[in-house]
Amino acid sequence: MEANGSKKKQHSGQGVAGPTNPMVTPLLTDLYQFTMAYAYWKAGKHQERAVFDLYFRKNPFGGEYTVFAGLEECVRFVANYKLSEDEIDFIKKNLPVSCEDGFINYLRGIDCSDVEVYAIPEGSVVFPKVVQLLETPFVNLINFASLVSTNAARHRFVAGKSKTLLEFGLRRAQGPDGGMGASKYCYIGGFDATSNVAAGRLFGIPLRGTHSHAFVSSYMSLDEIIDKSLRRKDGSSTCKDFVSLVQSWLSKIQLSNSLRGSFAETNQSELAAFTSYALAFPDSFLALVDTYDVMRSGIPNFCAVALALSDLGYKAIGIRLDSGDLAYLSCEVRKFFCSIEKEFGLPGFGKMTITASNDLNEETLDALNKQGHEVDSYGIGTYLVTCYAQAALGVVFKLVEINNQPRIKLSEDVSKVSIPCKKRIYRLYGKEGYPLVDIMTGENEPSPKVGERILCRHPFQESKRAYVVPQHVEELLRCYCAGRSRIKLFTKCILENKKREALPPLKKIRERCINQLEQMRPDHMRRLNPTPYKVSVSAKLYDFIHFLWLNEAPVGELQ
Repeated sequence: MEANGSKKKQHSGQGVAGPTNPMVTPLLTDLYQFTMAYAYWKAGKHQERAVFDLYFRKNPFGGEYTVFAGLEECVRFVANYKLSEDEIDFIKKNLPVSCEDGFINYLRGIDCSDVEVYAIPEGSVVFPKVVQLLETPFVNLINFASLVSTNAARHRFVAGKSKTLLEFGLRRAQGPDGGMGASKYCYIGGFDATSNVAAGRLFGIPLRGTHSHAFVSSYMSLDEIIDKSLRRKDGSSTCKDFVSLVQSWLSKIQLSNSLRGSFAETNQSELAAFTSYALAFPDSFLALVDTYDVMRSGIPNFCAVALALSDLGYKAIGIRLDSGDLAYLSCEVRKFFCSIEKEFGLPGFGKMTITASNDLNEETLDALNKQGHEVDSYGIGTYLVTCYAQAALGVVFKLVEINNQPRIKLSEDVSKVSIPCKKRIYRLYGKEGYPLVDIMTGENEPSPKVGERILCRHPFQESKRAYVVPQHVEELLRCYCAGRSRIKLFTKCILENKKREALPPLKKIRERCINQLEQMRPDHMRRLNPTPYKVSVSAKLYDFIHFLWLNEAPVGELQ
């Protein structure tokens, strides 16, 4: 992501709503951003136009791709940037007393009406190196969002397209902010639904959830069920004693040829809980079956209730396993369901949904795939929303141009050397439709063309280079905050209004993420030793990087 511009004195919300989180204000920044802003103002540099690159240096979780997320919140922040009087008073109290009042007056007038933001669309697959008051909030808003979206995408890749993924992480997230953000960005990364009701309301994410072990253990016997009646689904009649219907089905299961001897007496308090829940939700009955014993109690009790519901025209959803050997238990449950279908002639009963939870992560899903299982849906929480495998993405924000003069940051660690000047970025696709390489060029270089041979160079390693003949070229950077560029025409200064991209709805961002991941070559996506994706620069930009490097680096002297 690239941001450029000075901060001028005209507030412009640009018709964009404010940040989702009310804590995202101009004060969500580090103190040194304000001290640097004062130093710029004091030196008369506060009106200079600057270009910054926001990027990361290494893909997370040992992989070779990252899902870019958090852009919408950055745009909302920029479009509504304005310091309140209370915020300005607080800043004044925390700056050295030597700071002049003129700077405080300057803060009253600044907004982001001249800031331009160019970025790859949110939900895109991105790679390292591509993508002064805005620095900290931008890094904060992009870092966690991209990390969680990538973590979700990795879980989706291991689970497979056919499985339903449910985000159950609110209770284990790092506070309310972490919980809300995780729900949103897990959805972008490919999860299907969340248990987080607030996120469902705020972001329009589908909600899923049934009951806990506490609900099951809260019942003591079937006698606690007061209202035992249940109207048929078609409304034609009412079953006066649904409890007796459930008990009769449990007896039939116990005496059935295929299941005789597989269980004896089931836990009756569990049966009461299942029956009560089915009476409350006959159209969406899904039961947690491991409170006491999965195969000797939970599954027979569930099936008795499900069969009773079937008699009245309803169809149960399935069961959830939250402990034990998930691979073994899911296979045994599937066999039990299939036996019921065959024994009682109920088409589709054997395909009842089996959901698994219990501290699942990438490694668990991979192990289940290798062992063989019958799980249809996964509820994943702690390891997903906390990004347990990696704490942060490592996003950085570097100055690359000031007043049209390219700048470079040098380091003995080559990976920390920045790529100077304002740039354009293209993704080049090969004959098979997969992306081959991303290439950065100078802003005024001609665009790569389909069928035209292009030299792609590693930014820093001279011997790493390759010619590419793209079959399709996609320009990645788009304008999300147009600003008001001041350009001189003859002797007049006019304002140039650029067209900006509209922010897409969350569902479209999610669709983009899924489509982008499907476009990637399988060897870039695999969990073990993935092939690094190539990020390159044009020959002209390569030459300029090294010219500026030599020009800025001090020359040593031997004596």
